[in-house]
Amino acid sequence: MELRVDLGDLQSEKERLSSFLQSKLKVAVVPVENKLTVNSERLSAEELQRVVTKFVYRWNFNNTHWVSIEGTTVKINRFKGTAKKKEKHKKKGDSLHQTAIQSWGL
Repeated sequence: MELRVDLGDLQSEKERLSSFLQSKLKVAVVPVENKLTVNSERLSAEELQRVVTKFVYRWNFNNTHWVSIEGTTVKINRFKGTAKKKEKHKKKGDSLHQTAIQSWGL
């Protein structure tokens, strides 16, 4: 059976995830384009999802990413509001700085 792991925007973590899957599941992992292919006769998509979820938590991607199953593909997804929250937080910090300057001038 051939299962796939879609890395989404975590392409830079391909090697780390590949070695993590090999060590935890004792399976052959082959990189194909932007996905990893896992060859195993006894591994189910749910078990693969569980191990990929462990990887996401271990490397602290759980604040920005979540794992889902689509058929025989385990997909790492990014939360939609993640980038927007950082921009809003940045703007809020800038406005606090301006307020402090304005109150100092009074």
